[in-house]
Amino acid sequence: MVRHLHEFIIETRPTEEEFEYGLRWIAALGHHTHETNNEVVLAADVLGASTLIDLINNNGMQGETMSALLGPFYRGQAPVCECGDCIARSETPGPTLYFKGTVTGVDGKPVADAKLDVWQASPVGLYENQDAEQDDFNLRGVFRTDAEGRFHFTSVKPAGYPVPTDGPVGDLLRAQRRHPMRPAHIHFIVSAPGHKTLITQIFSDTPQALVTDVVFGAKTQIVGKFVEHTEQHPDYPETPLPFYTCEYQFKLIEGEPSYPVPPISGSKS
Repeated sequence: MVRHLHEFIIETRPTEEEFEYGLRWIAALGHHTHETNNEVVLAADVLGASTLIDLINNNGMQGETMSALLGPFYRGQAPVCECGDCIARSETPGPTLYFKGTVTGVDGKPVADAKLDVWQASPVGLYENQDAEQDDFNLRGVFRTDAEGRFHFTSVKPAGYPVPTDGPVGDLLRAQRRHPMRPAHIHFIVSAPGHKTLITQIFSDTPQALVTDVVFGAKTQIVGKFVEHTEQHPDYPETPLPFYTCEYQFKLIEGEPSYPVPPISGSKS
């Protein structure tokens, strides 16, 4: 790393003023990191470092579900839910989403009692710790699979949103003339004894939004099929129209389970 740093300096030959600005920018990452925002992780994400680390350590070549970066807004300690529960804990705009699926090994055998930690931004583009209008832990929940590896929950259809741009990462994106948008997605951490923990995101957006993801995290293999329903459905007869359904199979490889350290810990003040 030191050799590459020196080579970068020799190649670009910054002025003393530019070097001092760079140091202030790095310091500002720390100043903008607190219990509800991790600017350091956000910087690693928009620079592509987080996705590159993910690709180095998770190649998806053994038949498992592709992984994706954790992101800067995972809190941990989300409420434990029963299958079928709704994770929208406060009034949340947007069409209803019914998400169901299975957790299996790469051999297709169901994984019982697997843990799924789920979180997403609201359709207004904010995670609940960023938004005074949302209840604590809105759109976050922890579920367990049944004996057949099945799970299901209710939420709202995710929407694309901009990453925070009020700090040094915003300055970086503006300097690079890049947009701050992430495609619509739902985060999952899927873990079970005897299996490597899967950290991933299930995407739902246009091809253009996926290709230009500001954190380079979208992959075609983890784009979900979000089906729009414009007529009443016998399984959901009282749900306002339109609503959406999505079904996904998460495949885990054998390994030692682990769990990430949450980049943020606190709720909004």
